[in-house]
Amino acid sequence: MTALAVVIPAHDEEALIGRCLASVERAVAHARERDFGLSAVVVVALDACTDTTAAQVRRRGIEAVELTARRVGTARRLGVERALSLLGSDPAHTWIAMTDADTTVPRDWITHQLELMDAGVDLILGTVRPDFADLSARHAAYWRATHRRGEPAGNVHGANLGVRASVYARAGGIPDLAEHEDVALVRAVRAIGATVRASDTHEVETSGRFTGRTPAGYAAFLRRVHAWVDSPPLAETGA
Repeated sequence: MTALAVVIPAHDEEALIGRCLASVERAVAHARERDFGLSAVVVVALDACTDTTAAQVRRRGIEAVELTARRVGTARRLGVERALSLLGSDPAHTWIAMTDADTTVPRDWITHQLELMDAGVDLILGTVRPDFADLSARHAAYWRATHRRGEPAGNVHGANLGVRASVYARAGGIPDLAEHEDVALVRAVRAIGATVRASDTHEVETSGRFTGRTPAGYAAFLRRVHAWVDSPPLAETGA
């Protein structure tokens, strides 16, 4: 029997958490349609939330763990711990799917990961696309031109990451870092020789904002790309 843990860290995401949870619930429901025996739990790690994020999570009846660390690594780790304790399942047959509170996932987000799990994959690096409504036309065009479907680069995104629970434990789990905790986990998983696969079949959409919840997260990357793509040519500036 396969068990599923979905873990979502959140810090003051009242504007976006609703659509995130709706998309995750839809993906879990779709997975259960394909596998009636699937045991699943969704956990939101509420990290120092001062807005309505926590209230929205509770209204939906979703399991939550509260902390005040202001570290995404700690939030992910505690979320995973809570989810696995609730499932109480065989780690070898338990899958951990991670995303972020400013992200929406497709309907096949879970089913695709579980199919790869059944095929022997231990960790999946899913792709992420920004919400183009948050970007300039030039930035969005640049993104489309440099991200070709069927050619995932294998970048690490906590907003779209899946790992077998037994491999997660062997690799030491998510470290208590304020940023790049996902990269550290993947590095540790590779070090123990586990099977890693990149896939864009279950690509997620995340906020295209330039100010994020971690100093060097996806928002900071988008901000740098925007500054480069949208900078006027030297001839236009008179330089």
